[in-house]
Amino acid sequence: MNISLFISKLSDKGVLFSKNEPMRNHTTFKIGGNADVFVEPESTDELKFVLKTAKDCAVPVFILGKGSNILVSDNGIEGATVSLLKMDGISVQGEKIVCECGANLAAVCILAQQNGLSGLEFAYGIPGSVGGALFMNAGAYGGEMSDVVESACCLDENLNEICIQKSDMALSYRNSVFRNNMIITKVVFSLCKKDKNDISSKMNELLQKRKDKQPLEFPSAGSTFKRPEGNFAGTLIEKNGLKGSRCGGAAVSKKHAGFIVNAGGASASDVLALMKRIIEKVKDGDGIVLEPEIIFVGRKQD
Repeated sequence: MNISLFISKLSDKGVLFSKNEPMRNHTTFKIGGNADVFVEPESTDELKFVLKTAKDCAVPVFILGKGSNILVSDNGIEGATVSLLKMDGISVQGEKIVCECGANLAAVCILAQQNGLSGLEFAYGIPGSVGGALFMNAGAYGGEMSDVVESACCLDENLNEICIQKSDMALSYRNSVFRNNMIITKVVFSLCKKDKNDISSKMNELLQKRKDKQPLEFPSAGSTFKRPEGNFAGTLIEKNGLKGSRCGGAAVSKKHAGFIVNAGGASASDVLALMKRIIEKVKDGDGIVLEPEIIFVGRKQD
């Protein structure tokens, strides 16, 4: 890994970057050590340059959206962390909305409402970027990305730009074809016309449900575990007496047991220890092995 050469080439090209960037500032969990290099490309061409340069310099790359579904190691992230949030363009084209990958999902929902376009109401309040939401087929309150996406552009592992139609995305519960070393750069949503006030009412109704049921007052990474078939992770965790339990600064939310929250000064080690305790307790109590929805990234923990 020649990180000095990588940094030099970024500087020569005028690409935005910083060194030893605290990842707690870039995740909704507010947890994580430093990224060796934090890079912020502003276009697909810049992104391709960054990725090619990283490959040439043997620098590992982690692609970051809004950091809403990840737990970053206390030991930080080796190599380059590439944030896509400056690639955030949004445009309305008839009954379609075309977004760059880093666009704020909530901003897209608001623009849809302002233009009388319905379909994204369920996503209002999901704290992610458009690319991240499609990558994991994010959903809530009976809707998910697969309901509204039409197509997406992405870079494959050889940095070729390709366009994929919904039928080829293999969208399923928290999964998609994009996990196969693809980086989403643009997404097209296909929506339908509806009264603006009706759309607004639905968005506000669902947002209030989220506020009532979820511990939004604490930093978290959303639902900690995937929903087991025929059950709910939060229900199982509460049933096994773990609601409110803690490891250091990490706690099972007293409001919704499906969330581990940063109750103050939590480390990644705290969260991992609490997750391990939950998995073991639920397995012993119900014979169900909970699968993490949160993705752990970065250097190995001690």
